[in-house]
Amino acid sequence: MPSVHLADRGVVRVSGEDAKSFLDNLITCDLDRVSAHTARLGALLTPQGKILFDFIVFQAPQEIGGAYYLDVLKVFAPDLAKRLGFYKLRAKVAVEDLSESLAIVAGWDATRPDDEAGLVVEDPRLPALGWRALVAAQDAAEFGKDPAEAYHAHRISLGVPEGGRDFLFGDAFPHEALMDQLNGVDFDKGCYVGQEVVSRMQHRGTARTRIVPALYEGGFAADVGVEVTAGEKALGRTGTGAEGKGLLMIRLDRVADALKAGEVIRAGGIPVRLEKPSWIGFPFPGEAELPS
Repeated sequence: MPSVHLADRGVVRVSGEDAKSFLDNLITCDLDRVSAHTARLGALLTPQGKILFDFIVFQAPQEIGGAYYLDVLKVFAPDLAKRLGFYKLRAKVAVEDLSESLAIVAGWDATRPDDEAGLVVEDPRLPALGWRALVAAQDAAEFGKDPAEAYHAHRISLGVPEGGRDFLFGDAFPHEALMDQLNGVDFDKGCYVGQEVVSRMQHRGTARTRIVPALYEGGFAADVGVEVTAGEKALGRTGTGAEGKGLLMIRLDRVADALKAGEVIRAGGIPVRLEKPSWIGFPFPGEAELPS
């Protein structure tokens, strides 16, 4: 019954009477779909539509202020807080990096902490990921008793990428990082930074590069960032891997051409086979016509 303290995750709080409208005008997810019981995957993008930071958005109950908490990779928490501060202008909001006083815990096939422990929600990306909780830092060890590697093996087995591990910040579009598949982009909300580019990719179906899960031959996984190839042609690069499974950032059209030609796909020289999870809705190579 695994539960893990994700010590590499930090927390940025956005509070104040304008907190909701302030964030809603900046990030990819719709804050009408966030509450004390429901979190949401989101991102802050560049004006060109590439991901600067990805995070999970929690909200405190209204009776204690209703502040928003962004669960972000800890090393990037100060940069996220600083970037949000640039947009603050006259908005009545406070932005604080609380990574030293708050912590993130995740669990699956395990009993959820009581609500009194902190903010506890189902993981908004995929039900199979389990629950996620924001707790006081001093309580993290009580709720997260297993190694972080167990969590990453679990999410990799489900095909779920994370920023800073499976793609570089400032280099990937939300579609490439599967945010459109994992409830991270609300296409029916109003404008936000980078919205025009992301909406165009959605409506025109032009996402040729995607992160996809793969099964490695022999039970090993290649290192992060090595080349994925078919014959002499480069198809993309590897993301994280564990227990013989991994994530690959690849050009789907090039993979389709390679499979049609009978070529073996290799990641770091190891043969791999793409695996399509049931929650992915876009065509995989060999299934149907891909974006060109």
